[in-house]
Amino acid sequence: MMAEGGGGPARRKALSLLEAARSRYESLQISDDVFGESGQDSSGNPFYSTSADSRSAASSQDEEDEEDAPGRPGVPSPRGRTARRRLPRPAAAPAERRQRQRQGHGQGQGCGGPGPAEEEEEEEAEKGGWTRSLRDVPPPHFKDGSGPTRKMPLTASAMDFFQLFVPDNVLKNMVVQTNMYAKKYQERFGSDDAWIDVTLTEMKAFLGYMISTSIHHCESVLSIWSSGFYSNKSIALIMTQSRFEKILKYFHVVAFRSSQTTHSLYKIQPFLDSLQNGFDSAFKPSQAQVLHEPLIDEDPVFIATCTERELRKRKKRKFSLWVRQCSSTGFICQIYVHLKEGSGSDGLDALKNKPQLHSMVAKSLCQNASGKNYIIFTGPSITSLNLFEEFEKQEIYCCGLLSTRKSDCTGLPPSMLNNSATPQSRGQYRIRMKGNMSLICWYNKGHFRFLTNAYSPVQQGVIIKRKSGEIPCPLAVEAFAAHLSYICKYDDKYSKYFISHKPNKTWQQVFWFAISIAINNAYILYKMSEAYHVTRYSRAQFGERLVKELLGLEDTSPTH
Repeated sequence: MMAEGGGGPARRKALSLLEAARSRYESLQISDDVFGESGQDSSGNPFYSTSADSRSAASSQDEEDEEDAPGRPGVPSPRGRTARRRLPRPAAAPAERRQRQRQGHGQGQGCGGPGPAEEEEEEEAEKGGWTRSLRDVPPPHFKDGSGPTRKMPLTASAMDFFQLFVPDNVLKNMVVQTNMYAKKYQERFGSDDAWIDVTLTEMKAFLGYMISTSIHHCESVLSIWSSGFYSNKSIALIMTQSRFEKILKYFHVVAFRSSQTTHSLYKIQPFLDSLQNGFDSAFKPSQAQVLHEPLIDEDPVFIATCTERELRKRKKRKFSLWVRQCSSTGFICQIYVHLKEGSGSDGLDALKNKPQLHSMVAKSLCQNASGKNYIIFTGPSITSLNLFEEFEKQEIYCCGLLSTRKSDCTGLPPSMLNNSATPQSRGQYRIRMKGNMSLICWYNKGHFRFLTNAYSPVQQGVIIKRKSGEIPCPLAVEAFAAHLSYICKYDDKYSKYFISHKPNKTWQQVFWFAISIAINNAYILYKMSEAYHVTRYSRAQFGERLVKELLGLEDTSPTH
């Protein structure tokens, strides 16, 4: 076994890539419960929500079930936080805390009067409509219920849940389009005597082989038929390797571009539209949702085992995948794909640097959310006053982290964007208000700024640190920490089950990522159904069951 700290360049590369994956959420400054504490008091991370008191209340009963349950982040302790590494259920502060905290925000306010320069900045802020005078803002009323829209039977299988999003008619269309493409390809480049038109049964088996790579993470789907470590004789006999490779060669969702199509994703856009309809019809999200990029990068440990030649052959991803995600269950409600089309100003490189393009992404993800009083949590690249005000007119409310480097700070008072010259203590904060919009500057080993119209500025919350105990903060800060930390936990767990097959073509990459999201959503619905209480599959077992059902293998008893 490799000694700790050793391993040479490959291990060091793997560790560096793991750190890169972990820093995905660094700009959000959210809970590091998923990754473990990184030093005393989590090295200044303001959103570490595990207290020493709550750890003693931890229960080991049904531990694996709690770990796998996407909709059960843990039972709150009397202090309003969860035991050990379990994250708090995204929800409003308890009623008793709200009542004792409605009296004001003076507890966390900074001390000392403003200097002459700060007074000038305050005058400029007041000219822009921002004021020190705070008033209570009622929370947006959420009328709609949340959860699955249909009741699945006790005998529902993994395939039944998967086909809520990818039904047989979609698979039949893939069969037709694949056969059409194969015919046209052979007319142009010569006949292929080994090709026989694919059938629906073969298409399901083809998908089953691809999905199996999300469970076993083999370096290539073709390893299933090999004699090496990743071989899988139990499913290899369903289809020969040569037949699989033929289907893979001609596989298409849309074979040909129509004369009216200009979108670069035309080869999978009908599938994405169908998938979105499935998401909308099968599940109603809770009020609180998050806009972010899910973790879809390659497994760092797997990359570390590749040779330099293999790494050079892998093309850099040419798209950015964004989602709107229910923060109480992890269900992904909507997908948005932004392509890097050349080196123009609208490419992916520009998307990483220009807040207005992130604003475009946010508007696309929330186009079906108008009038529902949703609360949307955003990272620094999306958060902006103009966007939040536009969303408020559509009855969409927001809470986002601000960054002077990444956010569009147009219309915000400079006095709140500059750090105070007066020494601050942990938990101190300043708030300015404009209409229903609150701008918060909260200190906790660093200044953190939030913009929100979803939470009242006069209501307080608390962040619980393992070493320092309770740190006062506005309710918006506590809510942001709770919701984003749960999404972080979801991503860390469920991103492991993304399909490992990495094709070179962009539309195929997007397609397999979308299939992976559909399977994760199917599992979430399974966990919320009565069928789960019968079979109690983990995420890995659910994936294995789905693969076997797609391959048409005999049913086997579940492993508990």
